[in-house]
Amino acid sequence: MSVVHRLTAGWLVDHLSFINQCGYEICDSFACPDGVTLNTSVASTEDCHGSSTFVAISSSSSGPTHSPEDATETEGKTAKMRYVFRGEFFDITKPHIVAPPKEQLYQGCPEMSLTETKKRKRKCLFNQGELDALEYHSRVRKLIWEGTLHLVQEGLKSGFLYQRTAELSCRKNNVPVVCGLAELCEMAKQFPAVNEGDHQAVYVLEDETSSPEQDLLSCVTENTSNHAKIVVIMGQKYLVPPKSSFLLSDISCLQPLLNYKKKYDVIVIDPPWENKSVKRSNRYSHLSSWQIKQIPVPTLAAPDCLVVTWVTNRQKHLHFVKDELYPHWSVKTLAEWHWVKITRAGEFVFPLDSLHKKPYEVLVLGRIQGDVKEALRKSEGVLPIPEHKLIVSIPCTLHSHKPPLTAVLAEFIKPDVECLELFARNLQPGWTSWGNEVLKFQHIDYFTLLQKE
Repeated sequence: MSVVHRLTAGWLVDHLSFINQCGYEICDSFACPDGVTLNTSVASTEDCHGSSTFVAISSSSSGPTHSPEDATETEGKTAKMRYVFRGEFFDITKPHIVAPPKEQLYQGCPEMSLTETKKRKRKCLFNQGELDALEYHSRVRKLIWEGTLHLVQEGLKSGFLYQRTAELSCRKNNVPVVCGLAELCEMAKQFPAVNEGDHQAVYVLEDETSSPEQDLLSCVTENTSNHAKIVVIMGQKYLVPPKSSFLLSDISCLQPLLNYKKKYDVIVIDPPWENKSVKRSNRYSHLSSWQIKQIPVPTLAAPDCLVVTWVTNRQKHLHFVKDELYPHWSVKTLAEWHWVKITRAGEFVFPLDSLHKKPYEVLVLGRIQGDVKEALRKSEGVLPIPEHKLIVSIPCTLHSHKPPLTAVLAEFIKPDVECLELFARNLQPGWTSWGNEVLKFQHIDYFTLLQKE
């Protein structure tokens, strides 16, 4: 289970476990074209922590090593090859910035003086946005501190978390992933616009094949099977989990998602917010507030749809979501939750009171206000959204790889509902995902190939 512990304060979540439970199994034939037989051997490797990984090593042969009888015996047989996400991307053993001893989680929750905080490490005056952020932090810090402490204590008791030692991790996560998604999205802008009346709304993935970019960009792509599929786009391989669908497109090409004709009971949104760091790094294109408001959430939403929006720690963005964006979409704000980032030892990745970066992010939850009768009927047996919860997890070292919400939202929605993620960077079984980087973390180089017995 991706939820390791559940307490009143919230959940301790295992992000890596969730990915690896998504079912990245590929049915692979032993028989290859043109009489070439696939040989699969298993090699055991051991990392510096003493855990073994069994890596499937495949090679092809058409020489005299194999007789025609061998080829006949293997023809038509299949093996299930399992991929797992590379664990080193979650191997955060120590904080990015270590908190002073008096501010560390196990020293108890110190009282925060807003006046003294303003004096620390800053000689110039705070602007209004920074003052608003400090005031907000002063309101939520005790909830975050105490809730995180209780969840971390449970994680240490169960062995999911462990006290940090002087030993440093030997794992490396510098994976040179050559991804052509940016070029593909630029190409998408040159394709003819998809009209509402176009008939082809779905492209169903078959076995591993090079998919025409035109097909993938002009309609929603589905993997309807019970196994993962490999899709090859512009020479790069991406893993698509079972029972998932996606649309890879720019925000100017959303019509195929509307043509899909689905209404969603859960919509999760992770907008590319504008901020100074993004502008400096040029990591991704940001959207203005006006552009975000144009996203057709009301058209995509079912009655009583649960809308969850990721928000940065800038109060400008939080106020925009609650005061402008949600009212514009006819969404009633219900709650603010926090995602808290910790190390494997249960420490905050940044000091909780850091003026530079906080170890948490905000989620704003609300519901579409629509047909009351329909909403009441659909909400029967569903718990109300709590005003505040924590999602505590070890974050992925890959930028903007958010933790899964499927398990933590399960008790607040009906089973087997339709779920949609906007501005997604990875795929999930049972979800439709949209974005111009929707396959980013599905690139095969982020995974290790194992052999299933």
